[in-house]
Amino acid sequence: MSPFDRRTFIKTTGALAAGAILPLAAPPLIQSARAAGTVKLGCLFSSSGTMANLEGRLNYVAKMAADEINAAGGVNGSTIEVVTSDPASDWPLYAQVGRQMLAETKVAALFGCWTSVSRKSVLPVVEQNDGLLFYPLHFEGDENSKNVVYVNSPPASSVLPAVDYLMSPDGVEAKRFFMIGSDYVWPRTINKQLKGYWKSKGIEESAWKEEYVPFSFSNFQTLVNQVRSFADAPGGKLVVVLTVVGSSIPDFMREFANQGISSSDVPVLGLDMVEADLEGLDTQKLVGHLNCWAYLQQAKGEANQTFLKSWADYVGKAKAPFRPDVAIDPMVSTYDAVHLWAMAAKKAGSFATPEVRKAFDGLSFDCPSGYKIAMTAENNYVSRGVFIGSVNEKQGFDVLWQSKDAPKPVPMSQYG
Repeated sequence: MSPFDRRTFIKTTGALAAGAILPLAAPPLIQSARAAGTVKLGCLFSSSGTMANLEGRLNYVAKMAADEINAAGGVNGSTIEVVTSDPASDWPLYAQVGRQMLAETKVAALFGCWTSVSRKSVLPVVEQNDGLLFYPLHFEGDENSKNVVYVNSPPASSVLPAVDYLMSPDGVEAKRFFMIGSDYVWPRTINKQLKGYWKSKGIEESAWKEEYVPFSFSNFQTLVNQVRSFADAPGGKLVVVLTVVGSSIPDFMREFANQGISSSDVPVLGLDMVEADLEGLDTQKLVGHLNCWAYLQQAKGEANQTFLKSWADYVGKAKAPFRPDVAIDPMVSTYDAVHLWAMAAKKAGSFATPEVRKAFDGLSFDCPSGYKIAMTAENNYVSRGVFIGSVNEKQGFDVLWQSKDAPKPVPMSQYG
């Protein structure tokens, strides 16, 4: 991946609204208000580079959640101040900024990362400093650190139910699979697990292919041609399992539509595809392609309607450069994470990581998804429900299927 601009500008909310003044001198990457009666939370979400359109909005939703908590009296007598950053989609920079936030800015917790490679870069930082990173993405699992709160779902709770659906009579009775991913840990690990899972079902290796592309890859014409050729071969219904990330997702889907391949021909299961990836696409040509997440914007219930209104209002208030009528799973997971941290800190009566960590056991929160998410003392994984979505004509996803409840997370895969 080509290097990104390493400039990092840190903006501050909460204390500024209370009239605090930024100091004349600040640590190199951090500019943070110094105010009594505040507790700082740090965000590691990029607003430039290949992940900007997705990660950038998570900075705003973290502030929105903090504003809600502050309006209700704050936490332990303190006002939450959200310190945001721009790691510029540059994986080592996530670790650099995270270390500075913990050691110098003294944030009580970090909220951040999208790709697994960015999380992996921050992992030794939070472990060495005994910090907490709330990670809002579903991912490949096979990790269980006491210093990371895995707010979203491991494969057993998300990817495998979606694959099972596609292989079932309710789906398309898929028999063959073409895996296309960005070339890093999440796609390679999840595909390794999927291959082990298919083998356990008696599916032969000849029934799948896999290809990987660099970050920011955009020219998918040759790969889509390969999909077309594989689909024409005998052996049963083909499904594309797509694990490209960032700007590569709309680029792939656009090429798929341009070549006239419909979801009835070859369905695409976009494991990272969210509503924001469909902005600007002619989704009439993409109707029926699928994703799976712990939240979809079309989730029913009052909690979701409240969240969507709050986001629309906040976009206007904060002049955020994102659509007020689009919400994605990692936004909700970040929102949940800030509230879970606040609940744990209040329960502990402390902002110290060891005390907050002890307070996780028994926490529950009414997620906008409509599920009551929960934590136990067993690990730092959060129990989430799961949705399978189907692309509709309005640049969104209809709910095709959802789990009856929030399954118990299984951190380590038996199929890797």
